[in-house]
Amino acid sequence: MPRTVARSAGAPLVFDADDPRLAAAAWSRLAEPGDAVAGALVAQLGASGALRWLVDATVDPDRALGGLRRADEDGTDVPPVRRAATDRLLSAVGRWAPRLASLDPRRELRVLERCDGTLLVPGDEHWPRRVDDLGVAAPFALWVRGRADVEGWSRRSVAVVGARAATAYGERVAAELASGVAERGFTVVSGGAYGIDAAAHRGAVAAEGMTCAVLASGVDRFYPQGNDGLLRRVAGTGAVLSEVPPGSAPFRQRFLARNRVIAALTAATVVVEAAHRSGALSTARRAAELLRPVGAVPGPVTSMASAGCHGLLRDAVAVCVTGAAEVADLAGDLGREAAPPPPSADTVLDRLGPDERLLRDALPVRAAASVDSLARAAGLPPRRVLTLLGGLERQDLVRREGGRWRRA
Repeated sequence: MPRTVARSAGAPLVFDADDPRLAAAAWSRLAEPGDAVAGALVAQLGASGALRWLVDATVDPDRALGGLRRADEDGTDVPPVRRAATDRLLSAVGRWAPRLASLDPRRELRVLERCDGTLLVPGDEHWPRRVDDLGVAAPFALWVRGRADVEGWSRRSVAVVGARAATAYGERVAAELASGVAERGFTVVSGGAYGIDAAAHRGAVAAEGMTCAVLASGVDRFYPQGNDGLLRRVAGTGAVLSEVPPGSAPFRQRFLARNRVIAALTAATVVVEAAHRSGALSTARRAAELLRPVGAVPGPVTSMASAGCHGLLRDAVAVCVTGAAEVADLAGDLGREAAPPPPSADTVLDRLGPDERLLRDALPVRAAASVDSLARAAGLPPRRVLTLLGGLERQDLVRREGGRWRRA
């Protein structure tokens, strides 16, 4: 007797499945994040081909499975679907089929457009190539609010993650680390949650640096709601992204799956504060599996809030980091490998703003000067001078000598 799969679609797809962007967006709704069976199917047939196969499979599973086997025998380059047990594939079809009935990525793209967002799919110019290291567990699409040049800003990036129930010590360290690495030209990536994540985003924003929040929900409604204001600032100056489409709820499993994206997207991961069962540890371990460097910030040996960090250090999953310079060194090799060639000095000087020009003119050529001295000479507040110095340092226009600065 032929196998049957309960079909909820009932009618043909209401959008053009042959459009690869719409098909990729559709798979981000059909399959849960990290679904390796869906990833293998899309890798073998392409997003559009996999979508057509799914529609066929809801009607006649045996015929669809036979066609898949024939495609394998014809010499496809991607064999994982063939290795998957038939029952496992049919079980996956059973998971995906109920979502076919209401599937219309055009509707979600309209929501994204109202948010001034951008859809990225594999092969796009700005698609972050690092996430492809996840293989069949890689995202099908990324829904982005803010800066959509993800491949560009993620080249020099660091994940700063940790506990939601953070201590004052943890939040202070997270903010200082994020501020310091942002001033050094790194993008700070975190999960937008309470505690360490929020502190990391705030630190990067305060330093006028680039930061990105990777959400477990759709980007149309920021979660958690208590961080709405912060996430709006992050989207306004940096980016907020998700692999699930607008309207998606933040289920527990999606938080765990989201962590793999943070680990893959960045050049290094730093755990600031985490208990034994913290989700931040999954980010660190996935980063280690991807051969990304991992750092952990030590805490008091009596603090359960740092027990997970101490475990990472004890198990040699992470190295000890205590400041922004150490984090930058940790991520430095991966960040530098992918960084674009620096522009000429003349081009850089032409792009300086009025305050940057004032400060550069105030910088001595030989003897280094303190921040307070530069503030007086340039007529700028000391905090503004510190921020500007970080930007000029990233452009190789100034040189730091201890706590003093001079023109490069």
